[in-house]
Amino acid sequence: MEKRLRSSLHTSAEDFLTSAAKLGLRSAKPSLKALIHRLTPSAALSSSLPLHLHRSISHYIAQFKHHSTSTTSVPTQSPPSPPTKRLRRSSRHSKTTASKNSAASDHENAKKTVTESLQVYAYVALMCVLHPKKAFSPADLLPAVSELHDNLILFESDSILLSEIANLCEEWWKEELPGREALISQTLPFLLSRSLTLKKKVDVHRVYALREAFNRFDFEDDSIEDLKLLLIRCVISPLYLKTEDGRRFVAFMFGLSGQLVKEALAMIRSQIPFGRRSMLEAYAEIVFRAWKAVDEGSRGEIVDGFLQGLVDSAIHASSRLFAASIRRVLGGFINQRTTDGVEKLLFRLAEPVIFRSLQVANSNVRQNALHLLLDLFPLEDPDSTKEVKDTLLDKQFFLLEKLLMDECPDVRVVAVEGSCRILHLFWEIIPSSTITKLITKILDDMAHDVSNEVRLSTVNGIIYLLGNPQSHDILKVLLPRLGHLILDSALFVRVAAIDLLLLLRDIRTFQFHKVVSLDVLLTTLATDQPLVARKITKLIIPSYFPSKVSPEEACSRCVTLIKRSPIAGARFCEFALSEGASLQALMELFRVFISLALSPDKLESNQIDALLVAAAYLCKDLVSDASYKTALKKELSGDKMKCLFVAAATGRAQSSVCNIVSLISPDAVDGLLEECMGLVTNCSGLSDNMERQAEVRSAHTMMLSCDWFSSMLEALTKLLQNTAYGCHTQFGTEMPKYDIPPKKQRKTRSAIKISGKRKTASGKKFSNSSTSRFEEDYAIATGIAWQIKDLLISEDMRKSMLGSEVLDYAFFALKVISEVSIVQCLQCDYMSNSPVSAYTALTLHISCNNITLNRSEKKDSVDSSKSYLDHNLVDQTIDHLLNCTNKLLEAGDTIMSGKPSDPRDSYTCGMNRASQTNASSSSDGGSTFAKERRLSNLVKMLTAVLKFIVDSTMMDLASSNRERCLKFTLDYMEFIISNVRRHTYDPLQLKEEDMKETFLCLKSSFTYAAKLLNLVLSSSSEASSPPPDAYNLANHLLDLILFSEECLGSGYAARLIAAAKPWLPDLVLALGSWYIPKQTSGKKACSTASDTDESSFPSWPLILAKIELCELRDIGSDEESNRVTKSEEFSAFKTLLGMMIQLLRANHIVLDAVGVFLLSGSAVGLEKKDFELVLGLLHFICVKLVRHENREWGQLNLMLECLQEIYPQIKTEADALENCEEGKQKLQSAIALLQPVWMCYISETGRDAMEEE
Repeated sequence: MEKRLRSSLHTSAEDFLTSAAKLGLRSAKPSLKALIHRLTPSAALSSSLPLHLHRSISHYIAQFKHHSTSTTSVPTQSPPSPPTKRLRRSSRHSKTTASKNSAASDHENAKKTVTESLQVYAYVALMCVLHPKKAFSPADLLPAVSELHDNLILFESDSILLSEIANLCEEWWKEELPGREALISQTLPFLLSRSLTLKKKVDVHRVYALREAFNRFDFEDDSIEDLKLLLIRCVISPLYLKTEDGRRFVAFMFGLSGQLVKEALAMIRSQIPFGRRSMLEAYAEIVFRAWKAVDEGSRGEIVDGFLQGLVDSAIHASSRLFAASIRRVLGGFINQRTTDGVEKLLFRLAEPVIFRSLQVANSNVRQNALHLLLDLFPLEDPDSTKEVKDTLLDKQFFLLEKLLMDECPDVRVVAVEGSCRILHLFWEIIPSSTITKLITKILDDMAHDVSNEVRLSTVNGIIYLLGNPQSHDILKVLLPRLGHLILDSALFVRVAAIDLLLLLRDIRTFQFHKVVSLDVLLTTLATDQPLVARKITKLIIPSYFPSKVSPEEACSRCVTLIKRSPIAGARFCEFALSEGASLQALMELFRVFISLALSPDKLESNQIDALLVAAAYLCKDLVSDASYKTALKKELSGDKMKCLFVAAATGRAQSSVCNIVSLISPDAVDGLLEECMGLVTNCSGLSDNMERQAEVRSAHTMMLSCDWFSSMLEALTKLLQNTAYGCHTQFGTEMPKYDIPPKKQRKTRSAIKISGKRKTASGKKFSNSSTSRFEEDYAIATGIAWQIKDLLISEDMRKSMLGSEVLDYAFFALKVISEVSIVQCLQCDYMSNSPVSAYTALTLHISCNNITLNRSEKKDSVDSSKSYLDHNLVDQTIDHLLNCTNKLLEAGDTIMSGKPSDPRDSYTCGMNRASQTNASSSSDGGSTFAKERRLSNLVKMLTAVLKFIVDSTMMDLASSNRERCLKFTLDYMEFIISNVRRHTYDPLQLKEEDMKETFLCLKSSFTYAAKLLNLVLSSSSEASSPPPDAYNLANHLLDLILFSEECLGSGYAARLIAAAKPWLPDLVLALGSWYIPKQTSGKKACSTASDTDESSFPSWPLILAKIELCELRDIGSDEESNRVTKSEEFSAFKTLLGMMIQLLRANHIVLDAVGVFLLSGSAVGLEKKDFELVLGLLHFICVKLVRHENREWGQLNLMLECLQEIYPQIKTEADALENCEEGKQKLQSAIALLQPVWMCYISETGRDAMEEE
């Protein structure tokens, strides 16, 4: 075919075009370019080819139009659908379908042939235009090109043909050939649309290259709207904003039409609140370029209609983010202020508003105006005299100094950072007196500001200012005034202060220790948080462990540091590796530390301890490399480790030795067992001492690594058994007896002997005159319980513990101790919830790992000897705990109220005996501790029990009756509420620390109670509705929030509501659970006082009613004023009510049920003659919960049924009231609320009922 194409070139133009069309564009493209470009201007084809090209194009376009119009009349095959019956091939239907398909196929093929031919012809025309010798006359080619251009819109289905025609018209314009104006009306919209659709940079470049062609359009004509829409789309196109050519084109677009300028600016303005930084910076560049390029009319629109609005909006923006976005667009002019006319423009825009805005009452406006002033500084008129400029500059410094003392901290932050920025950038032109005045104010006043953010901005501003070397001379004198910030209360301020010192260290003219003394730095290093300590290590490591000196010298310097400040030196070693020290140097340092620790004659005990702590830190870093771990193992023998342990004088130093042993596992360390056992057995007060906890964890890790874990557990278990036996003798608690194998007895006796020796040597001594022996044992058992719970966290230790042979004994001992801890917690102030937590945690892990406790209790009867796990362990533990809590709650009210107990009750006798024991052992000879502390102790205990019940239920480990667990939770909440209510007029006298701890337990209890409520509701169905206690518990939880706010304050109540928020749907659903079944059963929905126990009626509807009354009436008499003021105190409860309303209005079924509950409350109020309750609840229902004007009552069948009973009763009661005008007025107000609903929905039924009465 290619040979035929070449041969046709010598025959005629018609044959050449026909051959090229048959060959196709893809195949003919390479040959066509070469053949056409070989033609000379004198060749016959140069004159005939354009004529035949025009004819061919016209012919094929006519054919294309014919096929396009006839295609709609030619039947085509319908879309395929599943056949209902297989047709026979010989049927008439088959022939008809085949003929239709054949006709449609012929039309499609013919149309395809036409478009392929036109593709070739368009390419031929393009090659003729691009002929290097201009062999073809543009006048001869123009008709063919115009034919293609004018019909461009017809070929929208063929992207190749469209592209070829666009390329042809584009090249015609670029070559500036005659008639090019006629070839852009279709081409430019196509290229614009293509660039916006395909989103390719090359298309944007093509549009920009043809930008001058857009000037040929009349943008005032109505027919140009489609093109204008495409141009406006370019303004928000990410591709146009991202590319240089795109931004240039959008800026050029502003000069096309005044109306287009307005629309484009409006589009940019609408994008500012949501635009990203890159988009806003692109708009800044676009508007600035447009301002430079457009005529005076459009420039006025940009300046007065757009930029002036941006300046005003930047000052009065409602949010900082929005103001920053506006300033980013203005930055296109601010950053180009050296351009002629820009400085004058900015002054004209900002000067009339900015100085006034810096002094307004609104702090947000002041802050925005200050930001803008800092961006524009120095704001001056370039055409004014020097005196005027100096006066204006002084005014700006005066306002800046004034804003440094602004009442708003956010404004002060901006003023401080802005002042330092101005000093950094314009130091040379600012008078020295002004510089001194500003820096002195910043360092003297702002560095001591009450706002953390202002102090932080002071440090950051000085760091930025140090970037200007001209500031160093004055700062060298003034910077010591910032030294106190190293001890600032805010962590981020201390970190910034260290960053400042690090910067000063690298400036040769400064000495950082003159800003902050070395003693202060070392104290901070010893006591501050890891982030600060690490930065201080980075600061002083060139001085105390430099890499550029010999290892001996570096080690000597580090030892000097430890001798000067032992704790700081130890922490320095903790971060030395992360701050650049080499492992080789650290290994040498470790050897030096061990050598010094083993020769203690020259060192004090605290220095030896610091050496051991530092050695443990170094060891942790060194063991990461296998070669150094081997070297460490060779360095430390068993005897050497024992000597190190003996040298350790404090628990922290001993735990460091344990850490070293755990990390390197040296040989022959059996001698350490006796020494280390005391760390874990001497554990009184462990649960409240975080430092001791870290030491004990180190001992645990060492015990595990040295295979002493079993011995440790035996020793701890023996101590627990001793305490359990003490519980039996002290309180009469039943004590299960177990036999321990003789071998284990020998090991345990050894362990106890060790622990006893350690307790005497280094433990806390107890005085027999102040504390009983049992209290000593119980304190140790509390520490052991904490250890058991902590051991269950680590996987390796948990596995070893659950596989221990003494697990049974530990479990049963904890069971006995937990029982005493719960039952006696209101009598003995030393009782702790740690044994209960350990007991429950151990139960869960035993059950999760399917471990069976097979020890048998020693009973007199053989038949009674059974495995403890005949039934589910979790269920048995729950039963045991619930029995204990029942005893506690039964006697709790008597104890908390101070009433005498019944001496005939065996439990009370035990409590009295415990009370006497506790009283006799008190140091002051008084009775048991205060009621407030009792309540705190009880809350902690019951929280631990509730947590276990909920956790085991959620883990599906408990098969106990959930109703019993629900009953316990309900009793617990009732007890708490009754005691909180008792303290409403007698405020709790807890210390702040005890108050926080009690409230945290109370919040946890609320969460666990809500979780249990969720589980109960989730397990309910239409066949089995939730138990009544679910409804009661929901009311108690709401009452708890209410009384917490009344007794503890709105702050605590707000935190309780935050914890309740995830469970609020469950509370709302539980409130309606009493009434939802009645929607289908047809039972009576509304209840009255006769149906409700007065003592069980919740309190929160009463407060809800009082809150609603506050919105209904003005404050009248003093008595009423006091009452209203009290109800207004429940701000947190109001927030809770708002969330409940939102949830209820989203589900009309639950709304119907809860609405009946509230209507029933109004019925109760009516019977009790509490007309405030009636009016308040009805106001809440009719105004906030259900809106009559929105026709929302129609779906609430239960509420309408209840209303049908209540409304006549209210009317009857209102008519009967004669001597109580106030009550009658309240009932009439209630009637006015209900009457529209009555008349709209149930008036006929209501009338009938009243007539019957």
